[in-house]
Amino acid sequence: MGFKKGRRLFSLNYLFASFFGALMIASAYAYFNYKFAEFKFIDFDKWVFYEKKDIFKPKDENYVVIIFSSRKDNLKKIVKKVKNRYKILAIDIYQKRFKNSKKVIYLTSGINRLIALIQRFNIYVVPSLFIIKRVKKNKYKQDSMIETIKN
Repeated sequence: MGFKKGRRLFSLNYLFASFFGALMIASAYAYFNYKFAEFKFIDFDKWVFYEKKDIFKPKDENYVVIIFSSRKDNLKKIVKKVKNRYKILAIDIYQKRFKNSKKVIYLTSGINRLIALIQRFNIYVVPSLFIIKRVKKNKYKQDSMIETIKN
């Protein structure tokens, strides 16, 4: 009587392969979350933004940063949707210069700075907003996830 050689139902190869597959998927997921959820900084000593003709110097501890397009979006409607007690730094990608109000500070900068800002914060849709919080004198840290504002 001979025994037939065949596959066992439970094999160590299958166990290691499924463990390795699960580990690869978990690693990819963790890396994706780390890369897109890590918080970033704005150093206003290194990054120059203008408030009309003057260089912007932050005074408050926290700000809401809104990146918008004046050709597409009505900032007054956007500001009404923002339920926050912080002043708003409104950055127009079309570089129009508006008059500041009590709650809104309009900022402009060179195109290279705007592109760097958009890339650093992974802005894919405008209008978008996030909160920044002072860490040092003129260095601010992103303090919220980036939110897209629905029109």
